Amino acid sequence: MSYWEIYRADLDPLARHYPARPHDTGIHLLVGGVTDRGRGLGTTLLRAVADLVLDSRPACARVVAEPDLRNTPSVSAFLRAGFRFSAELDLPDKRAALMVRERTLRNLL
Repeated sequence: MSYWEIYRADLDPLARHYPARPHDTGIHLLVGGVTDRGRGLGTTLLRAVADLVLDSRPACARVVAEPDLRNTPSVSAFLRAGFRFSAELDLPDKRAALMVRERTLRNLL
């Protein structure tokens, strides 16, 4: 089981915390229960959803996410899914890792 939220990050309050570009698309997710994590499923799903966003939204050049910096398994899953660590963000409810997947680098992954 997983939950996904896909949103226009450039129109979201998140855009006040990083150098947003037009049509940046953000993702929020929750993957499975604790016992179901750590098997690589998150990485596979992150890559598939990011690809779906880039395929469906031609104006979108980047998919972004902001997991809690302390959530190292999540940050690692994003890295394995082709995202890069861009910056640390001080958000109202957490210190976050800004993770970015660029359309231009898609075919290199």
